[in-house]
Amino acid sequence: MNPLTSSNPYFAGLFADPEITALFEGAATADAFLAYEIALTRAAAEVGQIDTDLAQRAIAAMVDFTPDVAELQSDLSADGMAVPGYVRQLKAHVGAECAAAVHPGATSQDLIDTAQALALRAANEIYISRLTTLIDALRDLEETHGDNRLMGRTRMQAALPISAGHRISSWISPLVRHTSRLEILRPEVEALQFGGPVGDGQRSQPHAAAMADHMGKALRLRAPERCWHTERDSLVTYAGWLSALTGSLGKFGQDVCLMVQQGVDALAQAGGGSSSAMAHKQNPVTAEMLVTLSRYNAGQVALMHQASVHEQERSGAMWTLEWMVLPAMMTCTGAALRLATRQVQAIKRIGEPPTAR
Repeated sequence: MNPLTSSNPYFAGLFADPEITALFEGAATADAFLAYEIALTRAAAEVGQIDTDLAQRAIAAMVDFTPDVAELQSDLSADGMAVPGYVRQLKAHVGAECAAAVHPGATSQDLIDTAQALALRAANEIYISRLTTLIDALRDLEETHGDNRLMGRTRMQAALPISAGHRISSWISPLVRHTSRLEILRPEVEALQFGGPVGDGQRSQPHAAAMADHMGKALRLRAPERCWHTERDSLVTYAGWLSALTGSLGKFGQDVCLMVQQGVDALAQAGGGSSSAMAHKQNPVTAEMLVTLSRYNAGQVALMHQASVHEQERSGAMWTLEWMVLPAMMTCTGAALRLATRQVQAIKRIGEPPTAR
């Protein structure tokens, strides 16, 4: 059972983020594959690689293509990926006369990596929106409760009194930095893949670069100077960003867990989880989930480093490992951002008003 996508009613929804998960589901992948193939055929016609009339007829036939998913499943176990079967079906759909205009100069990895880049672009827009909402909510909290006093703690021991604003600012500042880092990182990971069978574009020369430029504009992705089939460092850096962000959210969650402890009572919140055995308890479930998600991503980022070791011009094993790890990390990040905002909105009091001293 994968709890990130499970339909098991005992776990479903606890770790999930439907918006991010949807970006990696079959419908989204099918849309991305078809968008790629149409952009590729159009680009090949633009540079004179294929006849313009042939390309137009092929594109007109492609637009209503729906793959036979059951057939792709049977191909998957033999090919290790769905693209060869997908391309065979697409060529058959447009007919023998137009088949030469389908998939010119491309390879399976070009489609899969570009589909992933499109998913990352959509996810990054969600992350930016949720970060903005979360930062605004925390700033509102700081405005309302920032002058309150609470005990500062070092190594979990009472140290010196601080303002609530001092602690809240330690939650806000990293999120502002994470937002800036993502804006810088986005062009690296929102990148077209078009390298052909061995990554040098030889089947599309001398027009490979021009074709990539046309395709990048059509798909709203950066057209890099070279193919990145086995150069996965940007994705590893991105996974590190995901882990760093959820780590900051986990720190926020851990602080809340400690602040609501009975006897400390430095924070009051609405709601809280119930206990099956102790009716008096209000468990800080949302805050705990932030800690859980941060620790999950911290463990998974190591696998993304492992997945960066691609041998020679293509790796089946490391590439497949990446498919397993990165969507799960992204789902956790989306869930953590959503839960963090919920947690902020649940807070009713931090510390004690100055007049209470």
